[in-house]
Amino acid sequence: MGGGARELAGYLAALGGWVAALAAAALPQWRQSSYAGDAIITAVGLHEGLWMSCAAQSTGQVQCRLHDSLLSLDVHIQTSRALMVISLLLGFFGIIVSVVGMKCTKVGEEDPVTKSRIAVAGGVLFVLSGLCTLTAVSLYATQVTYEFFRESAVPINARYEFGSALFVGWGAASLSMLGGSLLCCSCPPQDRRGQQYYRQSQPSTAREYV
Repeated sequence: MGGGARELAGYLAALGGWVAALAAAALPQWRQSSYAGDAIITAVGLHEGLWMSCAAQSTGQVQCRLHDSLLSLDVHIQTSRALMVISLLLGFFGIIVSVVGMKCTKVGEEDPVTKSRIAVAGGVLFVLSGLCTLTAVSLYATQVTYEFFRESAVPINARYEFGSALFVGWGAASLSMLGGSLLCCSCPPQDRRGQQYYRQSQPSTAREYV
């Protein structure tokens, strides 16, 4: 795969990861009611996310309510919120920087070495964005797992388990880090090629002037 094709593939993968991370942050299904056990004790399905909690009736009606207070939320929710916001900001800047640095665009610098370095910077931002998403989702999933298996008087079919947003978040983190890694692979060969060409061109130039 050529350098330009690799950069384009990395950019598209990272962009897809950023869109998936945005969807995961907005979805309320970070955890949902568990239907494990012998009997279902309620006809209402509960979903909770970073920003709101929802109740789905058996008739199909869904009611959602935003979290009223920030400081009263659990620490893992506040931490996951902050990490997802940081992830989206890093990914947004990565999108802009990568567009400037890719070979297939005519934006910004014309020097191929400089553009490659800018593309690498965009790749680093995407990798950091993916790591933030991965940390936020894994932290939330760890808390859900702990609350599900810990000793409690709450019946097992009234507890919470993983919601679909967690799996979307894991996929988003994988795409972001994969795309960022592909973008980061574009700089070193260009640097070495440019230095080698410069060293070879110096003696011939000197002879011409003599």
